[in-house]
Amino acid sequence: MHRRIAIRNLALIIGGAALLPSCTHDSGKATVKLKNVDINADQEKLIGDMAETIIPKTNTPGARDLQLHLFVLKMVDDCYTKKDQQDFMTGMGQFTELIQKHYSTSFGQCDVKQREQALLSIEQDKDPKSTTYPAELKTFYGIVKGQTVNGYTTSKYFMTKQVVYELVPGRYNAFYPVKKKQAV
Repeated sequence: MHRRIAIRNLALIIGGAALLPSCTHDSGKATVKLKNVDINADQEKLIGDMAETIIPKTNTPGARDLQLHLFVLKMVDDCYTKKDQQDFMTGMGQFTELIQKHYSTSFGQCDVKQREQALLSIEQDKDPKSTTYPAELKTFYGIVKGQTVNGYTTSKYFMTKQVVYELVPGRYNAFYPVKKKQAV
């Protein structure tokens, strides 16, 4: 009888020791593992806030509900060149500094109007030699916006609920009315 209790307790200890590392989440690390880009939790939150500003939650799920910020990070890590990845990281730092300078707070602490205004001002600046918005910042914003929209339009939610996806365009209708020819 005591042997069963000892075996049960030993199994609980081993199982607990095996599960313990997965329970401790380092708050400074991002939730997605990336190979080429080093992102911390604050930067991941910034991209999540930007994506949520681009596609907000209404009666449909927003960008954060669909986890599009993780999609953006994965696409940057896997599909962009080293130069684009460096411009992305540099632009993220410039964006953070710009928001801190204009609003004296982080992007996540700004209200919705301030977020929209900040993103629209970057998008509307078409001057390639602009000193207000450097090229890296525009690259950063362009990647975040483009991949957020790409992720939304290719998401399972969008393809099944918003646009009814059909694998083959057009349907076969076997009961199409045919007029009979009149005998001459």
